Amino acid sequence: MVSKVTPYKDSELGKKEQVTKMFDNISKEYDGLNRVISFGIDVSWRKKVVALVDKTQPNSILDIATGTGDLAIQLASSTQAKDIVGLDISEGMLEVGRKKVTQKQLDNKIKLVLGDSENLPFEDDTFDAITVAFGVRNFENLEKGLAEIYRVLKPGGIFVILETSVPTKTPFKQGYKLYTNNIMPLIGKVFSKDRSAYRYLSDSASVFPYGEVLNNILRKIGFIDVNDLPQTMGVATIYTSSK
Repeated sequence: MVSKVTPYKDSELGKKEQVTKMFDNISKEYDGLNRVISFGIDVSWRKKVVALVDKTQPNSILDIATGTGDLAIQLASSTQAKDIVGLDISEGMLEVGRKKVTQKQLDNKIKLVLGDSENLPFEDDTFDAITVAFGVRNFENLEKGLAEIYRVLKPGGIFVILETSVPTKTPFKQGYKLYTNNIMPLIGKVFSKDRSAYRYLSDSASVFPYGEVLNNILRKIGFIDVNDLPQTMGVATIYTSSK
């Protein structure tokens, strides 16, 4: 069971609606603050995701929780895929992403669409590859979202998750806890108009299942060849699997 953490503790909205509201609120500042909070290391993590996907030579890719489109853009630039769809629940994030796609002249290759990861608007066995970067912990129902991903992934296709995780070795474990509990929310509080957002991002990371726990959830859904690759002392993990 995944502990339920929501952006706005006093809100009567469900997690999905709260997450949508949160990302709409921070969409204009998200890219800049994300680079600051991660010290820019998230760029190298995404490059590794792209390399893993590229090895399978996909023609069609779905990037779920695409946000402002960073990973979709990298996939378009570094793979031979002809059809890349980026899906997100926040229209505010997609608005920023569409401008970036147009600026890079990738409109013919990338389509950014509004949609719910737990009710994907695609036929079974549609995509050769599916990616999610820092998005699965925002699913309201994790297993339902993963089951939908499994449904629209082609047999033999690759599924790659990039998500935060918690270091287990000293002193990285203690340093990570100090940073996520104190420094990261403070940065968000100072620079963001939505003070709850960056507290949620750190809290949700701390309770989300990682490593073998998430591996087992993927296997339960039906994914095969499940593997996890910890990054940067374990502060993030890349998960690969197939159908």
